[in-house]
Amino acid sequence: MKKSDSPLNGIWLFMILASTCVAALNGTMSELSEAVFESAANAVTLAIGLIGALALWLGIIRVIEVAGLMEVIARLIRPLMLRLFPEVPPDHPAMSAMILNMAANALGLGNAATPIGLKAMTELNRLNPEPGTATNAMCLFLAINTSSVTILPISAIAVRASAGASNPGSIVLPSLIATICSTTVAIIAAKLLAQRNREDIPPTPPPESEPNPTPDPQLDPTPPQPLNPPGFVGRFIFGGLIVLFFLAIIYRLTVEGTPGLTTTQFMEGISNWLLPIIICSLLLLGYFRGVKVYEAVTEGAKEGFNIAVTIIPFLVAIFVAIGMFRSSGALDLMTTLLSPVTNLITLPAEALPMALIRPLSGGGAFGLMSEIVNNDPDSFLSYLVSTMQGSTETTFYVMAVYFGSVGVMRTRHTLPAALLADLTGILASLLICRLTF
Repeated sequence: MKKSDSPLNGIWLFMILASTCVAALNGTMSELSEAVFESAANAVTLAIGLIGALALWLGIIRVIEVAGLMEVIARLIRPLMLRLFPEVPPDHPAMSAMILNMAANALGLGNAATPIGLKAMTELNRLNPEPGTATNAMCLFLAINTSSVTILPISAIAVRASAGASNPGSIVLPSLIATICSTTVAIIAAKLLAQRNREDIPPTPPPESEPNPTPDPQLDPTPPQPLNPPGFVGRFIFGGLIVLFFLAIIYRLTVEGTPGLTTTQFMEGISNWLLPIIICSLLLLGYFRGVKVYEAVTEGAKEGFNIAVTIIPFLVAIFVAIGMFRSSGALDLMTTLLSPVTNLITLPAEALPMALIRPLSGGGAFGLMSEIVNNDPDSFLSYLVSTMQGSTETTFYVMAVYFGSVGVMRTRHTLPAALLADLTGILASLLICRLTF
């Protein structure tokens, strides 16, 4: 493999060929053939299912862009982001979109984080001096995204709560520490590999940043909208609704007898309330700033359709490889071959499939974790796989979707940095769980 080639090319081809060889040895060619077509169909179904979420969140992003909130967010975290992404102008839309993506990931809002991340990739690609090849900023952003710090792993906590675990939220601290470790490694690895591979990208200086750049109709077909803050009636009506919402919270906390809630109901309440509150808050902020929220949402939503169609080929390719690898028995064979290593580091054999599947399939890893937790919610194995679920990401899926949305084929050092972060997350989860269980 040439140095300029993407590591994903070799890994993808290896998964296809290895799956075929293992299926031939196991006599599972019929299952392999079925997995090819089923995985391809699932990829298209997923892409179509993403259209709604993409349209919604890109529309909301458009609202906060027009309201000028992106610039406010970028200024708040500007010192750190400038050190991480020196190639990106501080007031560029890519900077604030990356910040929002990281914030959504930290809150465990995966469905919301993906559309925002795709928006960030689109903006980063506008700064790309060599289209089709990932820039250092893209590589670092993806590495951070696949290992992002998680403050509240809602899905894993909810599964533990529904299974009857005595302390479902006990994985919050281990997950947070593990993701801090994995994110630190991701940043260090991406920076070191960028220095090593700096000849891959010509040293083109970043474009000059302008406080109020003139929109390019080819890059930004929607010119800035004039802000028109609401009058007294609008402020009275929507201000009253805000007061009514807080009164509803007080009612739920007092009259409804919240102290009697079970842990399961409490976690379900968090997951059910968090997303609507975020959506309403962002839309209200835009409204009170004078944004025509409905028009802004529909304008931003148009991007969702184009992105969903663009990522279909990349999703089909990666889903077919993963489906073949699992159905052929190659994943089981790899688990067996790695068992001496897992025994050496005291990783339970039952947790190894979780560690291997997590970078490949989010749904598969979630299903495996749910099965283990439901079997024995208070065991060390349940504690460990829940922490792994909350502190790692589906690396290959994220790379396929994010890079596919902007047509990047040469991913450069993204995959090594992301896989190092995944490995760190798994090992950190094991160590922290051993110390805290």
